[in-house]
Amino acid sequence: MSVSYPTIWWVIAGLLVAAELFSTTFYMLVLALGAAAGAIAAHFGLSLPAQIVVFCLVGGGGTALWHFKRARAPRSAPVASNRDAQMDIGGRVRVERWEADRSSAVLYRGATWTARLRADGPAEPGEHEIVAVEGNHLIVARAQPR
Repeated sequence: MSVSYPTIWWVIAGLLVAAELFSTTFYMLVLALGAAAGAIAAHFGLSLPAQIVVFCLVGGGGTALWHFKRARAPRSAPVASNRDAQMDIGGRVRVERWEADRSSAVLYRGATWTARLRADGPAEPGEHEIVAVEGNHLIVARAQPR
């Protein structure tokens, strides 16, 4: 019993899709598309070297295109200061006084939090805006008037 080239290509495509489930990147799916293109090339009767070239062009080319697309895409902010990940960013707190280590106890959402002043901000009491959350500390900066 011999296995045909299209069958081998489809098995490779399936294995790449399964590998995608573990790697959670998009690259394995693009390579799986290349293997599917190799299988289609085999169905059309192209020689094995031509099938490999089709696989390399589709899989490798698609991987390179995806890599360059992702490299040019804007990066999201770090989780500590990402408004999509931290609902507290943009919230306002009132600081009565600052300690020597540039921290203060503030009331926010009905609980007492430790607020730390952003490195470049002046340690003055008043209205401050949350710019990041690091653990259970609020990183704040002087609020701009609304």
